Amino acid sequence: MSSEEVQLSVDGRGVATVLLNRPEIHNAFNGEVIETLKQTFLGLAGRQDVRVVLLRGAGKSFSAGADFHWMKAAGQTYTVEENVADAKNLAAMLRALRDLPQPSIALAHGTAMGGGVGLVATADIAIATRAARFAFSEVRLGLTPATISPYVVEAMGARAARRYFLSGERFDGEAALRFGLIHQLTEDEAEMNAAADAVIGNILASAPGAVHAAKDLIDAVTGKPIDDAVMDDTARRIAHQRTTDEAKEGLAAFLEKRKANWVPQEDDA
Repeated sequence: MSSEEVQLSVDGRGVATVLLNRPEIHNAFNGEVIETLKQTFLGLAGRQDVRVVLLRGAGKSFSAGADFHWMKAAGQTYTVEENVADAKNLAAMLRALRDLPQPSIALAHGTAMGGGVGLVATADIAIATRAARFAFSEVRLGLTPATISPYVVEAMGARAARRYFLSGERFDGEAALRFGLIHQLTEDEAEMNAAADAVIGNILASAPGAVHAAKDLIDAVTGKPIDDAVMDDTARRIAHQRTTDEAKEGLAAFLEKRKANWVPQEDDA
């Protein structure tokens, strides 16, 4: 596989763009693409110069999910053990995206099917165009959306998942927004890019370490009862954060009516 099928670029602000670049097949992915995405996300996780990760698709679609030829080969020629290993690598790629310390933003246009919707659901923030169309088409092929299901059900809820996992029918951006699969709906790609820039600007105005800690905080409290253990953990988290250099700089910048030292200069873009 050419590395051109997954492209990575980082601008002067620390905004990384991961581009799925197989437009001729609507950015469908196979085992090699999945492995490249996984390694890309793992590499980005350790980069101090990267503060936001954008996920895009080239051409007419975000991602049509799995490549049919790859799925056919997996079903007809792979052993059970090979299929398990293949599926685990997809799960590991999604986990690598989810576990990025930096905020991730998926920008969905055109078609997002199956695993493509999984990428949208796994990203921290998702923005889509009104013309975008989504579907969990696996059942139409005798399959299930197994590896993406934890992220999708978390994003859009079990009730909506029951309908669309079972029917395989398509739904539009309005429905995706209503379910919570996406955070914002835009009229077109130009407006989607502008919306992404606004979100990026807000993230870059925030302290990187605090953003990472806030992301970790969400996972720490989600689904937990508000008991003594959670109260103790959250108290310790904020107590630690108050003593960081970032917190000291943030308070000083506020009182001195200046930008904090993590805010990019105007010519960094």
